[in-house]
Amino acid sequence: MAKPVTRFVCSACGNVTQKWAGRCEACGEWNSIAEEAPLSQGPGSKGLGAAKGRRMGLSDLRSDEPPPPRRSSGMGELDRVLGGGLVPASATLVGGDPGIGKSTLLLQAAASFARAGARVIYVSGEEATAQVRLRARRLGLGDSAVQLAAETNLRDILTTLDAEAPDLVIVDSIQTMWLDTVDSAPGSVSQVRAAAHELVTFAKRRGVAVMLVGHVTKEGQIAGPRVVEHMVDTVLYFEGERGHQFRILRSVKNRFGPADEIGVFEMTGAGLAEVPNPSALFLSDRDTPAPGSVVFAGIEGTRPVLVEFQALVAPSSLSQPRRAVVGWDGARLSMILAVLEARAGIGFQGLDVYLNVAGGMRITEPAADLAVAAALLSAREDAALPADTVVFGELSLSGALRPVTQAENRLKEALKLGFSAAILPKGCNIPADGGVSVRSMDTLTLFVGEVFGAG
Repeated sequence: MAKPVTRFVCSACGNVTQKWAGRCEACGEWNSIAEEAPLSQGPGSKGLGAAKGRRMGLSDLRSDEPPPPRRSSGMGELDRVLGGGLVPASATLVGGDPGIGKSTLLLQAAASFARAGARVIYVSGEEATAQVRLRARRLGLGDSAVQLAAETNLRDILTTLDAEAPDLVIVDSIQTMWLDTVDSAPGSVSQVRAAAHELVTFAKRRGVAVMLVGHVTKEGQIAGPRVVEHMVDTVLYFEGERGHQFRILRSVKNRFGPADEIGVFEMTGAGLAEVPNPSALFLSDRDTPAPGSVVFAGIEGTRPVLVEFQALVAPSSLSQPRRAVVGWDGARLSMILAVLEARAGIGFQGLDVYLNVAGGMRITEPAADLAVAAALLSAREDAALPADTVVFGELSLSGALRPVTQAENRLKEALKLGFSAAILPKGCNIPADGGVSVRSMDTLTLFVGEVFGAG
């Protein structure tokens, strides 16, 4: 029998090498490489034909199977992000910054599922049960039939879960779990991967829904090997600025529903409150029109959302003017500034540029390009757009305005909130009589000339 090959794995990035080193060649971290136990050598180690497995059952695409059943949490925003509710035998990973409210969200979800008749077990590896009870009382959930445990030994946890047969298990967090068959510290790449594998296998084997809390790195990614995100069925990120009261629950992977769906919550003294109409909340503080303020009609998942872009342009005393962005991509801001200068002749040399998305929202879709350009021009020219106007559209490097999808849904959301005018690219699918006055343009030069009289 061939001798097992020893592997060494970096706990920071998961890079695998055949020998130990003080510094990882892939990510540059020091003292992060540890030995990993090799895989067991089965009877088929010299070739898969040496030992036969059982024959698989096959079906074709025409097979008519019912959709998976779902259990509603009673929290509409959470159900929306999950794709309509929690699916039995599913594994969900929830990540977010420290202190953003992950444990609060899942404790409220656990209590809501328990009220709906589900048997819920909440396993905390970071807090004692007394601390969890104290938080539950503060949130008004002290009478919920949620069963608690404070444990990090995964063997004991799985033994208990096998005996109790719950409907939902919440593990807070996966980085604190340890398996005695893996020779490494809790939180290491090997432990996180093994613990996640065992919990996902348990979920599929027993038909139990499992929700895991995951810590994130300083780059905002879930800590540990990326293979954990591939193991689970759903990956959710809980986002928001700690200085803002709004929190966004975003789905980045969902095998049972649409990805990139969002749910909006507001952090209050009594916990997280759902926000069924986030557009109205994000625009609640808008008063009279101000230079640099533009309302963008966006799409997050399947939901149209209106948010306010705020820009400030001021003379700079620095040789390299500042470019500060909150809630949008800084590289894309640099691109918009370059296109404005190259295609419209409007430069920002010697000017500090600040861009902010109001309310702590983060926008990623390219349809915000035209709204950002409008906010920058409005701030530079000190000319406010009308208060009843929304803007959306993608801007190409050639200065052309490119149409975007779901224009009809964007305009319906704008009309619902009292907006009566819109500026957008030509070619968008616009309803014949949508109740909104539409100005369609095909180039950035035309937009600058008609809206701001500059160029």
